[in-house]
Amino acid sequence: MLRHLMALLTLTLLSLPMAAGAQDRATLDPVTGTSVDNAPATGTGRQTLEDILARQRGEEPRNPVRSEELGGDALNVPGMAPLGSFSDSDIWRQIRFADGDIRNSTLNPNGDYLIQTGGIWWETFRKTTLAKWGGLALLGTIALLAVFYLLRGRVRVDGGLAGRTVERFKFIERMAHWTLAGSFILLGITGLFTLFGRLYLIDIIGHEANSTILTVGKYIHNNVSWAFMVALILVFVMWVWHNIPDRTDITWFAQAGGIIGNKHPPAKKFNAGQKIIFWSVILLGGSVSVSGLSLLFPFDLPLFAHTFEILNGWGVPGWFGLDPLPVTLAPQEEMQFAQLWHAIVAFAMMVVILAHIYIGTLGMEGAYDAMGSGQVDENWAHQHHSIWLDKVKAEEAQKAAKSGATPAE
Repeated sequence: MLRHLMALLTLTLLSLPMAAGAQDRATLDPVTGTSVDNAPATGTGRQTLEDILARQRGEEPRNPVRSEELGGDALNVPGMAPLGSFSDSDIWRQIRFADGDIRNSTLNPNGDYLIQTGGIWWETFRKTTLAKWGGLALLGTIALLAVFYLLRGRVRVDGGLAGRTVERFKFIERMAHWTLAGSFILLGITGLFTLFGRLYLIDIIGHEANSTILTVGKYIHNNVSWAFMVALILVFVMWVWHNIPDRTDITWFAQAGGIIGNKHPPAKKFNAGQKIIFWSVILLGGSVSVSGLSLLFPFDLPLFAHTFEILNGWGVPGWFGLDPLPVTLAPQEEMQFAQLWHAIVAFAMMVVILAHIYIGTLGMEGAYDAMGSGQVDENWAHQHHSIWLDKVKAEEAQKAAKSGATPAE
């Protein structure tokens, strides 16, 4: 017992000088210009909370000293040796404002950008405006299609199916279509996980599961994109001549394509509604592919600096009362604009594809067979593509006449 009391007394006595030393250090005067200085920020060059918040709002900080007074002799901190010819704060300030003699090991000037404060607006837009309106566009489209289905029901084949079929799409056409469709679905799902994972999925499945999903999704997204682009080119080459607008489209629009009402306007291989889908997929798919390539090769394929220069030359920003667009962009800024454009165009394309999926499945009887087996019922073809059906029958009759066979009834 005595030994324990002596040990406790010894520890108590040893702690007294330490407490006294700490009290002495706490009462030392702060060093002017350091983080413990209580002088006004504009006189010391310190960053204040208001500076940080202003920068996050995209405003100029109230304290200009932060970007003007760079470098200088290091301060002598009491009880410590000098910090060298420059303080750490000065070095990071130079990096932030790109005002230092910076050399990187990659020998690539793009590597000099270590801090890009302008990315704060991109992150805010991505987490708020993009996620909100993109999500509402998808959910709103699904809701409208559900209401339309409840009101209109499924478009049936008048008089029922004939039981005789005609080939509508060859195997190569269906393969290109399903490659394009399947790859787009994978790209859309993985893209949505990337955007909404951190916002919503973490709360549901946790950090680890979300991290695994996004890591796998990244590899899927980056590699399946090549299949999407190849299929997009194939679809364009095979079907572009069938999707050039003509006079029959005017009649199709006037009768609402037979979806609203009971009239069934004549149409060639693709009607006006399908032509809209085709050109939407080609144009939006081409745009999302180019922006995707820019993201895959960010330092080799900048898109927006030159585009903004052209738009400024045309005076486009002035049409909307806006200032000229920036024409000098860091590689990070190019990637930020490319990512936002990539996502916005992808959302627009998903809305179009949702309508296309509805019509090809629930919305119209017999429509799925065109891309399922490639064979469609003759009554369906006569109701929705009568001009095309007449042409197919005429070609079959010519072949039968040449071969001396009797065409099937």
